[in-house]
Amino acid sequence: MPENLLMRLKQLLPALRPSESRVAEFVLEEPLSTSRLTISELSSRCGTSLATVMRLCKRAGFDGYRSFRQALTVAAVADQDRRIDFGVSNGDIDLADPAVAVYRKMAFEEAQAVQDTITMLDFDVVANVVEALDKAPRIDVYGQASSGLAAQDLQQKLSRIGRPTSAWCDPHLALVSAATLPKDSVAIAFSHSGQTRETVRALRAARQSGALCVAITNYGDSPITTLADLTITTVSKETRFRYAAMPSRMAQLIIVDVLFMGVARLHPEETQNRLAKTFAAVRGEKIADVSQLDR
Repeated sequence: MPENLLMRLKQLLPALRPSESRVAEFVLEEPLSTSRLTISELSSRCGTSLATVMRLCKRAGFDGYRSFRQALTVAAVADQDRRIDFGVSNGDIDLADPAVAVYRKMAFEEAQAVQDTITMLDFDVVANVVEALDKAPRIDVYGQASSGLAAQDLQQKLSRIGRPTSAWCDPHLALVSAATLPKDSVAIAFSHSGQTRETVRALRAARQSGALCVAITNYGDSPITTLADLTITTVSKETRFRYAAMPSRMAQLIIVDVLFMGVARLHPEETQNRLAKTFAAVRGEKIADVSQLDR
């Protein structure tokens, strides 16, 4: 639990009360300095009560502030060591930072999202999804905006190894496809928040068709998970520039790669043959120099 405390707080954020959320955000922003505070100091800094801090401790899986603080110390030191490796300071990205500092913080946050997602991944759930994908007569993938990029990436990867996959980023076309899915199909929905209306509707339609429904989201208790047979949870905390969707995108893309490799390794010879064929198919579209453009 200690090394996973910061990850746990990131996952808890959307389900917390506003007062609890203030405490969690404060801890995540400055874990090392927070680990030195007493419960009274922490509640005062966050403008909350002692009871609020205690509720957060219990939600995170601890019996009191003392054990929470001990775990935070361990997690904060590990986090500080990783920041030193990346050459970044504590705190969120600030546009007033020098350009190099901004870029390093971006790299740190995105690498952290990938590492945290893999660390907290439920590999039994992944194995069940992979098995279903391997046998599915049809695979639908849904996602909007940046989640649509992850959907398209999974589509092109699975298609390259012969799995009948379609990515639907247009909400109307997604509904049409979902409504016509045969049984034993798989529908995968990407939504960082788990609240994207168009994606939730598409997954609901797929569920009504009898497809196995998979949600890939950062929040395990979000609306989309109520429609899912299986949920894969990412772990990422966006910077104040949330709408750029940077760490969340990287967390989704590592799940794409995990699912692709999971299916690919089930049939290694077939996978190699299909990848070789698809590579050969597009080989002729590459150019050696600009003079070949008109040929």
